[in-house]
Amino acid sequence: MPYILIQVTDEGVTAAQKEALIAGATELMVKVLNKNPESTFVVIDEVSTDNWGIAGEVVTKRRAREAAARQGG
Repeated sequence: MPYILIQVTDEGVTAAQKEALIAGATELMVKVLNKNPESTFVVIDEVSTDNWGIAGEVVTKRRAREAAARQGG
């Protein structure tokens, strides 16, 4: 009974994108490990960018810095 956890930041992932992730992850388990899709669980956990860090920096601040740099400032 596979359990797949997909974690993404909460930056506007659409319902259609989530459906595609669930279908794709399930299909991969079927193809690669011959798992039964009826017993394959996929959970998408959307994490606030305040709770996600990259290279020692909170993503919220990183995104703001990158946006300011793109705007010249």
